Amino acid sequence: MATPPPFLPARSPLETYRCSWCGTIIDATQTGCPSCGANVDTPPISARSGWLQLPGRKDMAKLHLGNSSCQIEGAYVPVADWNLAAGDSVYFTHHVLLWKDPQVNVTAMSLRGGWKRLFAGLPLIMTQAEGPGHIAFSRDAPGEMVALPLQADQSIDVREHLFMVATGNVAYDWFSTNVWFTTGSGDDKETHYPIGMFMDRFTAPQTPGLLLLHAAGNVFVRELAAGQVILVKPTALIFKDPTVNMWLHFERPSTGWSGWGRWSNRYIWLCLTGPGRVAVQSVFEHVEGESRYLTGNSYATERTW
Repeated sequence: MATPPPFLPARSPLETYRCSWCGTIIDATQTGCPSCGANVDTPPISARSGWLQLPGRKDMAKLHLGNSSCQIEGAYVPVADWNLAAGDSVYFTHHVLLWKDPQVNVTAMSLRGGWKRLFAGLPLIMTQAEGPGHIAFSRDAPGEMVALPLQADQSIDVREHLFMVATGNVAYDWFSTNVWFTTGSGDDKETHYPIGMFMDRFTAPQTPGLLLLHAAGNVFVRELAAGQVILVKPTALIFKDPTVNMWLHFERPSTGWSGWGRWSNRYIWLCLTGPGRVAVQSVFEHVEGESRYLTGNSYATERTW
């Protein structure tokens, strides 16, 4: 005999709820958050360790931003289908554009520090689109689309190459991560940046805006208290609040030149300290140069076993 579905009590039309993901106040007539698309009727899933899983979102969930809207379609390789009102705009990296109405005007948006961005492998330009009309974006890879509503005067730091789209009222900037280590010496010396040379910073200066990111695997978020520390794989980081500080942390056996090898079996972590939110993805890449002999590094802490 099939198990009956869980009983959900009827909600009063006068009740309001706070979205567990973005904090938007929602009235009882809505089944999904109009700002981020999170399901209202499904309680947030959290682990005892403190990590909160990205809330579920119904297929074709529609996010509302003033006179414009964004519908997130599909689950395996999700698409962000924007319906831009006249005068409203979004900007994006050029390779995520999937399709658009002919009347949507697309132009280039130059970025400062072109030579530094070129050296770091970052795009020299952003692309912007202005309504009216429909325009859609996809990362062309499986994963989760993370909707991050930004309130006025709120900022978020995002690891490079995860950004997809932002509303035109969201300001874009970038800064040096100052997280690096070197291997080799002389002509063979190489500098490695575990989370990238630069990090993106998005800010909603005056009015609320929306930021869309693409993450691989599943997404988990944790709120760190002041002084609370967590170690994460560097390439698993998705975003953090600007109040969260970060540096390298090394862990290795204290067995010297034994079978473990002096440095070949160390762990390279990104140390994050609160207060603020951090988000990670369950699919991450190997840190280049992790198994080589280190000859220098940015500020780091170390622990031996």
